[in-house]
Amino acid sequence: MRTVQIQRSSAAHNVATTLPGIGVAVLIAVLATMIGRLVPVLGGAVPGIVIGVGVAVVVKPGELLAPGIRFAGKYVLQFAVVLLGTQLSIAEVGRVGVESLPVMLGTLTACLGGAWLFGRLLGVVGDLRTLIGVGTGVCGASAIAAAAPVVGAVSMDVAYAVSTIFLFNIAAVITFPLIGHLLGLSQQAFGLFAGTAVNDTSSVVAAATTYGAEAGQYAIVVKLVRSLMIIPICIGLAALAARRARSGGALQPAAGRPSMITQLSRWVPWFLVGFALMAAINSLGFIPDAAHPGLSTASTFMITVALSAIGLSTDVRALRRAGARPLALGALLWVTVGLTSLGLQWLTGAL
Repeated sequence: MRTVQIQRSSAAHNVATTLPGIGVAVLIAVLATMIGRLVPVLGGAVPGIVIGVGVAVVVKPGELLAPGIRFAGKYVLQFAVVLLGTQLSIAEVGRVGVESLPVMLGTLTACLGGAWLFGRLLGVVGDLRTLIGVGTGVCGASAIAAAAPVVGAVSMDVAYAVSTIFLFNIAAVITFPLIGHLLGLSQQAFGLFAGTAVNDTSSVVAAATTYGAEAGQYAIVVKLVRSLMIIPICIGLAALAARRARSGGALQPAAGRPSMITQLSRWVPWFLVGFALMAAINSLGFIPDAAHPGLSTASTFMITVALSAIGLSTDVRALRRAGARPLALGALLWVTVGLTSLGLQWLTGAL
């Protein structure tokens, strides 16, 4: 009985500590949504992240807000992605996955090759180059987190890579919808562009839903399939680490590295599994058509809340500490992947 009371007290404490930060993110999201309605081309997500970054630069949120901001930036976004699955069917997920493979594999190849070449030219070598390349080519911070223990990266390299990726996530959310409108991309073409050329899931969702609901649905499926690419990449990195360890090379596996099964469970995020399950439930007709608009509106607002929180959590000093060369590498890879995505769509007739 006492154990139950302690658990309830702990749960109540956790809720109480997250509410202030979530409340601030929601307030910013409400303001951002109003701006998005006044300027539809922006949507709510872009103003949300811009306002959040502005607040973080002027008045860095303190410890009182930190737990709620972290919760909103991570879990609110993940639940929003799950809700997006209610707008699709399994047949659509399979079709989009197959259609996107040529562009997806092409951008991944260009990114990894570019990381090797540009990294050598800029003097960014070793684990940092690997992490920035994998983060840009696959799925941002999630890919970095998955690859870091495989290659035995030190925490400083991980922090630099995540900071670099984060900067270009923000840049993508702001600039990609504008680029899409300037090029006159269709909803499907922009969804493929965002799904293959933007790093983190949060930024893919934000950029694509800003462009349109159809683009958002298409992009998240592309991103789901793209995220699975981390599995063969990490297996390849593990094999390379083992070979270099045997030959006494510099690349060493991390001490006490988790088993391959444990790592596999981490490489496929639960919310992407939830997204697929929601699509399956919708395919079976368990979600009424009348519920779709409300679910779509809810997921869009949750995305705006999450992006507002991500903006609030921006650490500008960490970006400065990363230095110019990692940022230059991230910029070159960001441009390379974007141009490759658009170029391959043009070559394959998708544009």
